[in-house]
Amino acid sequence: MPMKFEFTFVKSHRPAGGVAVLLQVANPKEAAGAAVADPEGIIAKAAKIGKFTGKALSTLDIVAPHGSPADRIVLLGLGGAADVTNHDWLKAGGAAAAKLRKAEKATIFLDAPGIDVTGKAAADFALGMEMNAYAFDSYKTRKSDDEAKTPQKPVKVTIVTGAVIAAKKAFATAQSVGEGVFLARDLVNEPANVLGPVEFAARAKELEKLGVEVEILTEREMKKLGMGALLGVAQGSSRPPRLVVMQWKGGKAKDKPLAFVGKGVVFDTGGISIKPASGMEEMKGDMGGAAAVTGLMHVLAARKANVNAVGIIGLVENMPDGSAQRPGDIVTSMSGQTIEVINTDAEGRLVLCDALWYCNDRFKPKAMIDLATLTGAILVALSNHYAGLFSNDDRLAEQLLAAGTTTRERLWRMPLGKEYDKMIDSKFADMKNTGGRHGGSVTAAQFLKRFVKDTPWAHLDVAGTAMGSPTDEINQSWGSGFGVRLLDELVRANYES
Repeated sequence: MPMKFEFTFVKSHRPAGGVAVLLQVANPKEAAGAAVADPEGIIAKAAKIGKFTGKALSTLDIVAPHGSPADRIVLLGLGGAADVTNHDWLKAGGAAAAKLRKAEKATIFLDAPGIDVTGKAAADFALGMEMNAYAFDSYKTRKSDDEAKTPQKPVKVTIVTGAVIAAKKAFATAQSVGEGVFLARDLVNEPANVLGPVEFAARAKELEKLGVEVEILTEREMKKLGMGALLGVAQGSSRPPRLVVMQWKGGKAKDKPLAFVGKGVVFDTGGISIKPASGMEEMKGDMGGAAAVTGLMHVLAARKANVNAVGIIGLVENMPDGSAQRPGDIVTSMSGQTIEVINTDAEGRLVLCDALWYCNDRFKPKAMIDLATLTGAILVALSNHYAGLFSNDDRLAEQLLAAGTTTRERLWRMPLGKEYDKMIDSKFADMKNTGGRHGGSVTAAQFLKRFVKDTPWAHLDVAGTAMGSPTDEINQSWGSGFGVRLLDELVRANYES
């Protein structure tokens, strides 16, 4: 069962039992709250014996000594005071949460000597705790003996900091970010038999409660618009496709929106070009881009962002039945450009090309950013540690790279060029949907570039980061929610009026 927290921010507090978490920067500084939690002064001796030096994310668990108002004391290292970033506060919160698995209450002393703790730092620490505690277990019916006897109550967490007023305000915003990340994680983690295109669209529709305007286009509307590329992918499934258009109007009426487009293949068998059976169950996560866009729209609305934003997600299932498109088929996209389908497993770009064209044609955005679990080739290039960034605009690319550095949802810019463009020319149509194995992630991006005209555009290939990425202090989940914090930071730093 996921651990829940009930947070209170105060300037001073004396624990009455529970766990006291004391933060400490690297030597020779003492821990925050030591005078309160350790009246007998044994922490320094325990740290020396345990070789605890305040190294970042290191911990030392101590049974509270006689006279302490706490039951347990946990020392948590922050590392060098000059090196602590906003992301480090998130990770520190996650490390603290991991030490509270069976706790009923905890007191966190944040203001370690030698470091200035801001309200945002305190809020990020609390958010990091929540992100670490996330778990997707709604389909588990067996409970442990302890859970069966006593349903887990929220852990009451008192965060002690001098920046209490700023912390309360910042945490309200941080919670909005967390909600968006958790929504994206939930969507990626859901099994495909539960979350089809129609069901995904219904989840997105719920954002109307936050003030997001949501439209859902069915196959009838998409056919009228000429979305032959997207519909070609969907025709092999008994589950009908959907295109969801989400609008958040938080900026000035005259301002052009910033647009986000997500690939939402709710399950990808590869179609007629079927994938190997081993690991195919992970293709329930092939809608990680659409999940991130939906989570982002939640964040922007929940925190009342001062920006006009559009989120568009193309939702399909790629199946190999008798109606499925074949290798060699030629489809006509909404743009009027024709596409020879060389490989039906290169389907995400077919979904995105119509969604991008529709977005650009209807909304005339100031910039477009698409997210997609698009290619295995990006995993070969970057593994699970970076998402691939492709862009026709250096300024937009730099903004995204900076946002990735801040949030540690990191990007690596990849090339585009005429040489790669020639690799997707077709003998029978305007283009083909794959240029072969070499440079696979680049030719996929080059394909998408043909559908954005001159609008500043960036493509994020999140195949290695949206699902199955390495776990850390703030993510223990298979579905990571990658992209939500990244794009929220992009908006916050560059586009809010």
